[in-house]
Amino acid sequence: MLARRIIPCLDVRDGRVVKGTNFQGLRDMADPVDMAKFYNESGADELVFYDITASAEGRSLFTDILRRVAGEIFIPLTVGGGIRTLDDFDRVLKCGADKVSVNSGAIADPGIIAAAARKYGDQCVVLSMDVKRVDGQFRLFAKGGREDTGIDAMEWAVKGVEDGAGEIVLNSIDTDGVKQGFDLEMLDALASRVDVPIVASGGAGSMEHFAELFTHRGVDAGLAASIFHTRQVEISALKAYLKKMGVPMRV
Repeated sequence: MLARRIIPCLDVRDGRVVKGTNFQGLRDMADPVDMAKFYNESGADELVFYDITASAEGRSLFTDILRRVAGEIFIPLTVGGGIRTLDDFDRVLKCGADKVSVNSGAIADPGIIAAAARKYGDQCVVLSMDVKRVDGQFRLFAKGGREDTGIDAMEWAVKGVEDGAGEIVLNSIDTDGVKQGFDLEMLDALASRVDVPIVASGGAGSMEHFAELFTHRGVDAGLAASIFHTRQVEISALKAYLKKMGVPMRV
């Protein structure tokens, strides 16, 4: 069985790591370069870097900070925010990213997933989805969770995988920052529809939440931010705990 992955996430705004609740009330946390170095040394399996206001502000991702982050780590790096064209993919890959996460850019131009997969390979293309329950439907949101697209998120995921997305990050807006556990209902719905690795994001508040997460089929990785940033949960201790619980881990 493949080892499960523990992935801290750096949500970056104006050159600083920030964190909120339900995608609102962002507060300053730390310097992204210092934090990347810390996670590289703490046993994280991968790192995610999101320029969280790039899409909403209609600008390109800040590559200067990204280069500095990439220079501090030796674990796989996924980068997202303001990815709208193949040139954007090329730019962040040249800055040191291993995988590129596309969200609002794919909503604006669904063809970018297939084009990027053809050029860089499925393993490089990550479909990130910000999803919230609306009228009983799992609805896809754009622009950092600010805009309801009206699109059924599960159907969108199936189309993204058909086009060549090699991984999906499912960000539950409903559980983001709440620390009451991952959105298992939403994750189960997604896992029943796609056969690529799923990264669960939103809701982690304890080691037990990760243990529960990895009992669910199709979930390959758990992503979290605030509990790692505040040292509420140490990654090395989490991985040791999960291994003791029978979850395959790289420790």
